[in-house]
Amino acid sequence: MELLKHILFIDIETVACVANFGLLSESMQAHWARKAKFLKSKAGGEEVPSVLFDERAGIYSEFAKVVSIGMGCLVERDGEWKVLLKSLSDDDERALLEKFCEAVTRFQTQFPDMRFCGHNIKEFDLPFLSRRMLIQGMQLPQCLDMQGRKPWEVPHLDTLELWRFGDYKHFTSLGLLAEVLGLPSPKGDLDGSMVNETYWKEHDIERINRYCLQDVYTTAKVYLRLKGISDMQPEPLYVTE
Repeated sequence: MELLKHILFIDIETVACVANFGLLSESMQAHWARKAKFLKSKAGGEEVPSVLFDERAGIYSEFAKVVSIGMGCLVERDGEWKVLLKSLSDDDERALLEKFCEAVTRFQTQFPDMRFCGHNIKEFDLPFLSRRMLIQGMQLPQCLDMQGRKPWEVPHLDTLELWRFGDYKHFTSLGLLAEVLGLPSPKGDLDGSMVNETYWKEHDIERINRYCLQDVYTTAKVYLRLKGISDMQPEPLYVTE
């Protein structure tokens, strides 16, 4: 059980880098228009670059930014396991990423063999964070610098990868996985498709933070089930500082 304390569960929320397509530079508009030719609108019909930017830009690190990072770790409090949860957010992406790096450094000082864990973390969260750090002119912390490593050399844990059992043809959402494992699904008043609008039109970052932390907490419980640890039912413990 002690090794569980070395895992840092994370999830990120990302949005388009600007509020609308028209705010991009002319060169970036041209780059997006080329990418948009290969994308499909959720509403169907003609693929208009400006509409696709609102719908899809948030998942492409070249056209997006990180606005919220949720973190969690398993701790013992009075003989009971809890998931300690904390969210980081900032409109200034570089400031947010620096806060994240500082938090990770503190955690790794306590647990030198720390490992990140998240859902689809190896294909989305970690590469996205790394690219955005480079775009912001930051140096990658050692735990994120995976360039040139073979897949089996990456130490981090991915609940989607664990669930696939070597099958890479299928994607299973965190909500579906939680449901089939008999865990409360991370349902709420927000889903991933609403984050961009919630940020740019409502600027309700606290709502985004809550959604992000719910996914972190769910991921921790899913990981325990996937590892056959069914006797641990940790409750959330939120850090508000």
